Amino acid sequence: MSDDDITERLAPGTAYLVGSGPGDRGLMTARSLELLATADVILYDKLIPDGALSDVREDAILVDVGKIGGGKQVPQETTTALVVEHALAGRSVVRLKGGDPFVFGRGGEEAQACAAAAVPFEVVPGVTAGIAASAYAGVPVTQRGVAAAVAFVTGHEDPAKPETQIDWPALAAFPGTLVFYMGVRQLPRIAEQLIAGGRSADEPVAIVQRGTYGDQRSIRGVLSTIAADAEAAQIKPPSITVIGPVAALHDELAWLDAARPLAGVTVAVTRARAQASALAARLRTLGATAIEAPAIRIEPLEAEVPDLTTYDLVAFTSPNAVDRFFALVRDARVLAGPTVAAIGPGTARALRAHGIAADVVPPRSIAESLVDALAEVPVTRALIPRAEEARDVLPDALAARGAEVTVLPLYRTVAEPLDDTARDAALGARYATFTSASSVRFFHAAAGTLEGPRIVSIGPATSAALRELGCEPDVEAEVHTPDGLVAALVADAAHHAQTSE
Repeated sequence: MSDDDITERLAPGTAYLVGSGPGDRGLMTARSLELLATADVILYDKLIPDGALSDVREDAILVDVGKIGGGKQVPQETTTALVVEHALAGRSVVRLKGGDPFVFGRGGEEAQACAAAAVPFEVVPGVTAGIAASAYAGVPVTQRGVAAAVAFVTGHEDPAKPETQIDWPALAAFPGTLVFYMGVRQLPRIAEQLIAGGRSADEPVAIVQRGTYGDQRSIRGVLSTIAADAEAAQIKPPSITVIGPVAALHDELAWLDAARPLAGVTVAVTRARAQASALAARLRTLGATAIEAPAIRIEPLEAEVPDLTTYDLVAFTSPNAVDRFFALVRDARVLAGPTVAAIGPGTARALRAHGIAADVVPPRSIAESLVDALAEVPVTRALIPRAEEARDVLPDALAARGAEVTVLPLYRTVAEPLDDTARDAALGARYATFTSASSVRFFHAAAGTLEGPRIVSIGPATSAALRELGCEPDVEAEVHTPDGLVAALVADAAHHAQTSE
C-alpha cells in the first residue's frame, strides 16, 4: 500500500481506538502501524510495545496518558475528553492502548463518548494479553480433551466486596480455563474464593509477568499456594494468571527461552532513528528489551554527482553515503565503468541492495584498511561520496599517490536531542550499542558519560572513537555490520550468563 493510500484512509476529525497488542511489537497489526504512521495526534498508554511509536510522523502530537497498574493514573475522563477534543478540532486521533481496546481496555467508554459527540470512530482490535501471554508461556487456553472454554476475568475487583460484579460461585464452577487480568494484588482472595466455591486446591496455575516482552517471566504452581509462590518470586504487574488444567502444559510447551537468547537483556540503540528501529526490531526478535536512544540524525546535503565516466575509482565510506548517492542518481549503470570500493561489509551490503557488487572490500571497516586494500589498484581520478565530517585518511592517501581526488559530501551527521528519560534508560541498560564514531561522540556529549552499560562497538573506527573518550569497548563485532554486532552481543550475553551461574 502506498503512502497516499494510507493517508486517504486516515480521515481528519476521526478517532481510531487502536489495540497495540500485548507487548511484542511484532504482534501489532498492520492496520495499527498504518494509523500510527500517519496520525495527527497519538494518545498512548504506558503498556504499549517497545518501539510502537518509532515510525510516527515527526510533527505528530504525542500525549502520554499512561496508566500503570497500581501507580498514578491519568483519569479516564481526561483521556476521553482529549480524544473528543482533538477529533472535533479536525485532527486524526489514534488512541493507542495495550492489548485490545474492548477487553478491559475501556475502549467501549471512549467509543460511547465519540458517538455522543458525533465524532466518527474506528475500532482496531489488538491481540489480547490473556491469549498472547499464555501462548508465550506455553499455555494454550483451550485444548481438546482438557479445556473447551475460557473465561477472561478482571482481577482488579476485591472478591470480598459486597457489590462485586463477579459471580464467584458460578466462576468456580466454570468448566474451563480462567484467565485473570491484573490480579496479582488480589491473588490470595481470588484463590480463596475459587477454592471455597469448589475449585480444586491442586488446580494447576501459571502466572506470566510482562508477557511477550523481552523480560517476560513465568511461574507455575497450584491454586492453594500460588499466592505465596508469586510473592516469593516477586511477581509484579502487569501479569496474567491462568487457572485450569491447561496451565500444567507450561512445563512441556514453554518455548520462549530457547527461541530468545537475549530474553531479559536490555540494550540501548544509539543509531539514527530510521536505522535504530531496524536494529531494535532485530534485538527484540531475540528477546531483548531494546531502548531506542538515537544520538544522531542524518541530514542530506544538496549535491550534484559528476560525470563518472572520467573516474576510475568510486569509494563509498558508509551505507548512508550509498543510499544518498542512489537517491541522487537513481541508476546503477553510472557505476559500470569505475572500480567500486566499499569501506566494509555493511557498505558493501548497501551497494548490493542497489545492484552493485563492490570490487574492493577491506578486511577491517576503517579507512586505513581501505587504503591498504587499494594499494595495487591503479587510480588516476577518484570520487569519494561520504559524510561532510568524515576523516580525510582516504582522500589524503590517494592524493599522495598522485591521484586527483574529488570528495563529495552527501550528508552530515548532527546531534539528536536526548531527553532525560532516554538518557537514564540507555545508561541503565545492560548493553549500549554504537555503530559509528559520530554516535559515540554525540551520545557522550548528550549523556555526559559512557559508564554503566557494557559497550558494544560495530568496528574499529567506532572503537577508536570510544577510546578517545577513555572508554574501552567491552565487545567489538568481528563482522562490522549490524548483524555482526548483534551476533557479538548474543555471544557476550551467553558467556556472562554461563559465568554467573
